[in-house]
Amino acid sequence: MKIAYNSSIGKVREKNEDAVGTFKNKQNVILALISDGIGGNKAGEVASQLVVSNLGNSFEKTDFNSIEESQKWLDLKLSEVNDAILVESNSDTHLKGMGTTFVAALISGIDGFIANIGDSRGYLFSNNQLQQVSEDHSYVNELIKSGDLTPAEARNNPYKNIITKSLGINDASTADYMAFKLKNQDQILLCSDGLTNMVEDCDIANVLAEQISVKEKCEKLISMANENGGLDNISVLVMSYESEGDSDE
Repeated sequence: MKIAYNSSIGKVREKNEDAVGTFKNKQNVILALISDGIGGNKAGEVASQLVVSNLGNSFEKTDFNSIEESQKWLDLKLSEVNDAILVESNSDTHLKGMGTTFVAALISGIDGFIANIGDSRGYLFSNNQLQQVSEDHSYVNELIKSGDLTPAEARNNPYKNIITKSLGINDASTADYMAFKLKNQDQILLCSDGLTNMVEDCDIANVLAEQISVKEKCEKLISMANENGGLDNISVLVMSYESEGDSDE
C-alpha cells in the first residue's frame, strides 16, 4: 500500500485546525484518518489533534487483523474520544464548544471500510471512477436527500458548512461505516471539506487518474484548492493499493 498525505492552512484561515495521521497495528492493519476541528481560538485544533493522537496511539497497540474486530474497536474508541473532548471542553472556557469531524479508512489486506462523522469525506477510486463512499452529515445534504436542493445548488448554499453530527458536541456520536474490497490499483482518498468545497469531484478524479506518485497527487489537489480560493484548511490523504507486494511512500 502506498500512502501519502498533506495539509495546508489555505489562503484565509489563521490556523490549521485539521489533523491527519496514518498508523499500523501489530498485524499491519492500516488506520488512516483526518479530523477537521470546530471551535474558536485554538479549540478546533485541540479537538482534531486529540482524536488523531488518541486513536493512533491506541491502535498501534492492538493485534487484531479482521475488519469486524477493527470496527468494534473503533466504535469503542470513538465513544471514549468523544467523552474526552467533552471533558476538555467543560474544563476550559477557551475550549468550550469545541468539536471535530472524523473520517477514517481501516485496511486489512483487500478488506476495508471507511467510517465518518461530519462532512470530511472518504472516496474510492476504482476503474477510473470516483465514488464518494461516506455520506455527509450536513444540513445541505439533508436538503439534497429531501429533494429541496440540488448538489449544484448546495455548493453555493450559505448553510453548506453546518454539520449535523460531530465528535465532542454531545454525549453520543456514532460513525457510519461503509465496507469494500480492494482491487489492484484502487485508490482511497480521505479529505477535509477544504478540498471538496474548492475542487469538483470530476477534477479530483482526473488527478487520481494521473500516473504520478500519491505524494504528488496530494500536493496537486491542495494546490488546486488554494488556486480556487483556499477558503479553509485543506487536508488530503491518498492510499494506492497494489496487489503485488506492499510499499509505503
